Amino acid sequence: MDAGYRLPLASVALTQVAGMVVAGGLLLAFEPEGPRHPLAWAVLQGAVAAAVAAAARAPRWWWLIHFSFVPLVVLALRLEFAPGWYLGAFVALLLVFWRTDKSRVPLFLSNARTAAAVAGLLPAGPRRVVDLGCGHAGLLCHVARARPEAQFVGIEHAPLPWLVARLRTWRRPNIDIRYGDFWTVDLSGFDVAYAFLSPAPMPRLWAKLVAEMPPGALLVSNSFAVPDVAPARELTVGDRRQTRLFSYRV
Repeated sequence: MDAGYRLPLASVALTQVAGMVVAGGLLLAFEPEGPRHPLAWAVLQGAVAAAVAAAARAPRWWWLIHFSFVPLVVLALRLEFAPGWYLGAFVALLLVFWRTDKSRVPLFLSNARTAAAVAGLLPAGPRRVVDLGCGHAGLLCHVARARPEAQFVGIEHAPLPWLVARLRTWRRPNIDIRYGDFWTVDLSGFDVAYAFLSPAPMPRLWAKLVAEMPPGALLVSNSFAVPDVAPARELTVGDRRQTRLFSYRV
């Protein structure tokens, strides 16, 4: 992650403004009386914003967001929905994704094959395992069923996924779902940490694990490697997306 993208809200706003300035300037030059084809100008704005995001070395999924944001707004205005629908959609997205702009970690869900692979990577015995950002606890339910002798803790900061995780696991004695930010949690009592985050927080995560977890503890990272640290093992899951699991010894 480039240093210019460490303040996502400010960077996102500036990137969109850059696209609007370029598209607005061209609009004034070629159609000063007003846009005859608003969607075309919106696509131009999105293309410029995506190019600026790429130049700033934003994650690639941000390129798509920048490209599609204004065109989707233009299309939504054509549908003439009541304002309440937009408010409801915003609240629903907020409850699901919460402060993704701050954490720089979108909601990723681990599939059943990945869960089976993670269960196979866990050391034998009654280990304590923490899922850092457990989402709706899909992975935890699978792994806890395969490894009933282990104890699992899932930490989730988005309200709706946390609620779903609590409801899914309330009768599972070896799963404990906690609401909050895992960055504030002391991880010294865990033998294994599982993470499916994004490239942005991996250096900070590794530093936290090295500082807090006991020597020999295991990190299993889904899809995202720790920069400049060689994994003890790398496993490719035979699922549709060819998920890669990186295992590190603290």
